This record gives sequence, C-alpha cells and structure tokens, in this order.
Amino acid sequence: MQKRIIVGYDGSSWSHDALVWALEEAERTGDPVELVYADEWPVLAPAASMVPSPAVRPESNAAQVIDGTLSRAVEAARKTHPLVPVTATTLRAHAAAALTERSAQARLLVLGGRGHSAVAGLLGSVTVAVTAHARCPVVVVRGATPVTGPVVVGIDDTVTAAGVLAFAAEQARARKAPLSVIHAWPPVTGIWAETPMATGTVTEQERAPFDSQVTLVRDTFPDLRIDADAVVEHPAAALTRVSDGAQLLVVGSRGRGALRGLLLGSVSQHLLRHSACPVAIVHDRLAMS
Repeated sequence: MQKRIIVGYDGSSWSHDALVWALEEAERTGDPVELVYADEWPVLAPAASMVPSPAVRPESNAAQVIDGTLSRAVEAARKTHPLVPVTATTLRAHAAAALTERSAQARLLVLGGRGHSAVAGLLGSVTVAVTAHARCPVVVVRGATPVTGPVVVGIDDTVTAAGVLAFAAEQARARKAPLSVIHAWPPVTGIWAETPMATGTVTEQERAPFDSQVTLVRDTFPDLRIDADAVVEHPAAALTRVSDGAQLLVVGSRGRGALRGLLLGSVSQHLLRHSACPVAIVHDRLAMS
C-alpha cells in the first residue's frame, strides 16, 4: 500500500496551516493526503458521566458537524491542489493515540503548532505526545513557511545523524533549495570555563566526523548546494537563530530526558516552541532504518 501524508485535522486555523503545508509537500512527492480527525468524545464520555453534572453531546448532530468540517476541508483541498488525492477519516480515540497508530501507515505526519493547548505560546499536549511516539517523521507547522530560503538541519556525532541528514537533503532537493548543515557544540561553562578547554572554537579533531558526514551527503547529492557550519553555541539557541528565513528545520530526537521514551529531547522541545519555521522531527529508530 502506498504510504501517505497524514494530517491531524480538527478544523482549527493551525490544523488548516498543517493541511496547506501537507498539500504543498504532496504536490512535490506525488503522495496522497489523508486528514485524520480524532473524535475523543466516545472515549471521554464514560469518565464525564461520573461527575455530578454529566456533559452531554447531541450525538445526532455531532457526526454531521464532524463530517461537514472534513468534507469542506477535502473539497477546498481538491480545488487548490487538484492533482493531489485527498481523503478524510474519523477515528473514535484519543487524538494522540489515534495519530500515533495511524503514523505506521504514513511517510510523513503533519501537525499544527498548537494542538490541544488553549494557552498561546504553549505546545499542545497532542503535539508533544505524537512527536515523541510517531512511527514516521513528524512535521510541526509553526511560524512562517517561506517558499525560498534553505532547508536547515542540525546534526551531532551520533550514528543517527546520517539518517537525519539524508532526510533533510531529500527535502532540500525536492524544493530545489540549498541545504544548511549545522553542528553546534555547547560552550564550556562552570568550573571549566577558565581552563584551556574553554577555547570558544571547534578544533579540527572535533569537527572531523562532521566534515565526513557533510562530504558523504555532498557525494550522494552532487547537484545540491550544501553549506556547513560548526559553531560553539547551545544547539537549541543556534538552531532557533538559523530557523528565521528557513523553509524547514530538521532535527533528530533520541527522546532523552527524565522519562526516556515519554519525552522529546530538550533541543527538540525548545525548537517546537520557538522555531521561526516548520520543524521536522526524525526519531533515532527511523534515522537508522
């Protein structure tokens, strides 16, 4: 079965932004697009019935509202992108669980930057959960989506960097955009700040693995313009800075944190909140496959 681009869609403005981004991507790749709406009420209703004043949803109307919202979105998408096959599906499940399970059938999962957060500036709980557990790369559409500018990728020296870099190179080639590769080393702080270790520069020995990775992708994508920069700066700060004007920011995630496997890495979480452009998260297990 052909892999598809799946869009988490709930009729909100940020899910519409995600749909527009996905349609543009599908025009480049030839993939079909599927809108997925998670109807959480059947899952939440039993718990709601336990409170003194149970919440009531008019079931006769609910299906019509959901179907109408999805039908209008599909119709509009077919008008603006007539060559892209577009369908819609409603799943009765928690949004995060539904999208994570559906991602096993996807080449790419696209979400809006707000998710289920009612507070401006906070990352939605659905977005956090899905980006942490999806079985395909996830793009979170936020900030500006310029049609010019580079694709930026942040890498490190781990074995997953090659896969993250290859994903970014494919994105740049499809867009006919330059690729900007960034490796940021956090500055030396604390008790080491006044020692010779705190040079503020990247040595040739330190950047040798980075240069090798860049050389490999240059050989693999000979027609792609590639700029490489090794800097001494916190990775989150460096990548947030270069996201301004970029078409897409690509990073890997190993899910490190106090609850490994439940949380994204700190750099990924920072970028999902502060990047000036859409962010693609490629997990370690996907980058190594």
